[in-house]
Amino acid sequence: MIAGAPAAHADARDVAPGWRALYPFESHFLRVDGHALHYLDEGPRGAPTLLLLHGNPTWSFHWSEVVARFRRDFRVVVPDHMGCGLSDKPQGWSYLLADHVANLERLVAALELTDITLGVHDWGGAIGMGLATRQPERIARLVITNSAAFRSTRLPLRIALCRLPLFGPLAVRGLNAFARAALSMATAKGLEPGVAEGLLAPYGSWSERVAIQRFVEDIPMRPQHPSWPTLVAIEEGLERLRAKPTLILWGDRDWCFTPAFREEWQRRFPDAQVERFDDAGHYVIEDARERVLEALQRFLAPAAP
Repeated sequence: MIAGAPAAHADARDVAPGWRALYPFESHFLRVDGHALHYLDEGPRGAPTLLLLHGNPTWSFHWSEVVARFRRDFRVVVPDHMGCGLSDKPQGWSYLLADHVANLERLVAALELTDITLGVHDWGGAIGMGLATRQPERIARLVITNSAAFRSTRLPLRIALCRLPLFGPLAVRGLNAFARAALSMATAKGLEPGVAEGLLAPYGSWSERVAIQRFVEDIPMRPQHPSWPTLVAIEEGLERLRAKPTLILWGDRDWCFTPAFREEWQRRFPDAQVERFDDAGHYVIEDARERVLEALQRFLAPAAP
């Protein structure tokens, strides 16, 4: 553990004992501007690094199956973004893309991570590529699941509604509508009860859902948005990563990150290996678990010790 965390964060079992069996990992914390950033750090310290980044409204729990499968051969590091999972949920923090990227850079520096295979999902795409485009020398290869790290003119209506004044906070933070709706809308096949419980576990109150709301608000759709310049810089920097070995794993039944986003990734990384899952949605790891793990195994095999 780096820089001790408050007692309330001592163990994930304090949050929801019922799903602990699906998340049998030790918690670690990094102090960032007086707040505790939670992360997993599993596997041999001298092994190649697998750095996995979640999106909204998930947390490191999203990658549990990947951590369990690969922690024997890789050092698997999985942070919870500020406000998410078992990280602190400060009400006055910025929750801007640039600051999430800065937190990730601090964690990577503190753990001295190199030879990184970077895996991203949802908001993890922009945050992870923020790190990768700034420090490409640390990145060995890329694993891209349903996500984006470039501008888009498309904002689904159901997300746009969550950005409305008054209605948005009431729905997202008051009723937990965004996270609860994702349990069915983000999957094409439905979730096992323990998985659904785990995804919701850290988001039980208004204050605990602050990051969910702020991520929704931080989607930059116009140049006046404070995160627009950050996203543009990340998008323009993707060219620096073009030669990195890349695997794209995509649930094509995703209504948010549609196949058009996959096609944009393929345009930017024309040499990428692509695995499309026609029967999987946004939570592609849940909908196509074994096939995703097998594809990862094939892709990562040369990097294993």
